[in-house]
Amino acid sequence: MKSKIRTRVMMTLLGLGVLLIAFPAFTQEKKADNMQIVREKLRADKKLLVSEAMKFTDAESKGFWPVYESYQKEMTGVNDRVVKVIQDYANSYTSMTDAVAKKLVDDSLVADGDRLKIRQSYLPKFRKVLSEIKVARFYQLENKIQAAINYDLAAGIPMIE
Repeated sequence: MKSKIRTRVMMTLLGLGVLLIAFPAFTQEKKADNMQIVREKLRADKKLLVSEAMKFTDAESKGFWPVYESYQKEMTGVNDRVVKVIQDYANSYTSMTDAVAKKLVDDSLVADGDRLKIRQSYLPKFRKVLSEIKVARFYQLENKIQAAINYDLAAGIPMIE
């Protein structure tokens, strides 16, 4: 029970952290150093959440973490692009045009596709170091974290009028 509460709290913090990173146009402008600190904290919290949820043996842990770090590095590039789309949306919200809306949708869908490509490309790598059950658990956890982030983003981003 305690672990479930901790997991929910951490997932919410991840989502809220993304909101803080993504919305400088809706909130006060943040310094680049502060943003980097927030992002590093979120990555550390996510790593702790993954560690607790996965319940690795020592051998699994030894094989998993290097693959995970590489995976996260690639995902960070995609996530940076998603943050840019959100920032562009925030900057254009009050003066939205068809051209800007088209670019935002196109950029968002490209990022979604790239996220899926990365997940697919890492599947064989995770399978080399984990059992199928642990791979499934990891991908399930990734889905839950992304769903929590998407929920928080959806709640915080106003609809185009």
